[in-house]
Amino acid sequence: MLQGLKKYLNEEQDPAAIEKVLNKLNGIIMNSEELTYIAVQKKPAVNIAPDCIALTNKRIIFCRPKNLGLSMEFQDYIWKDIANCHIKEGILGAEFTIQTISGETNKIDYLPKVQARKLYATAQEQEEIQREYRRQLDLEEKRAAAGNVTLATNIPASAEQMQAEIKQDTPNQSNPTNPLPNSDMPIPQEMPIQSAPSEDPLASLQKLKLLLENGLITKFEFDAKKAEILARI
Repeated sequence: MLQGLKKYLNEEQDPAAIEKVLNKLNGIIMNSEELTYIAVQKKPAVNIAPDCIALTNKRIIFCRPKNLGLSMEFQDYIWKDIANCHIKEGILGAEFTIQTISGETNKIDYLPKVQARKLYATAQEQEEIQREYRRQLDLEEKRAAAGNVTLATNIPASAEQMQAEIKQDTPNQSNPTNPLPNSDMPIPQEMPIQSAPSEDPLASLQKLKLLLENGLITKFEFDAKKAEILARI
């Protein structure tokens, strides 16, 4: 068991606390999820059942033991829902705080400073990934909106409307006084709808992979959409 704990003991975490939280986390970690770091609270006095923060490639998990460590409460936040993270260092340790895009906050105090800094550095990397994802999503929405405007301005009258106009302009043949229309006059034809150019398949696949890596779609959805994009090439 100690061999499995070594990767989480780089900043002098309490091995007993790491072992206990790992046993609990193994039951809630998803198949495509990877546990990357665990920080353990270290209170100056009693530290029997410390709180922990676990980081994965998909979320932040707050782990709080209850009933003297016999049970544990988990609060998790997906990275895409995190607005910002920050740390506040004091004499006896550091406080790590997160804020979601909906305004919710959560924090753990009395973290060893070196562990809190590691949490913050990892969170900053994830925030950068999510900022880029939101930027790409915003660009896609703007492109889609621009494409819809262009399409709407180029849509011609429907075939029924054009036929009605032609019929209205054609003289009544039962009235001999009305001249026959010029047979050489061209009849308006329905204009084809010009659709916006399709997106580059390679760019679509790259964005699709980004969605999968950030846990926004399942592997099944990824494979299905990938097959659909490749079929259009």
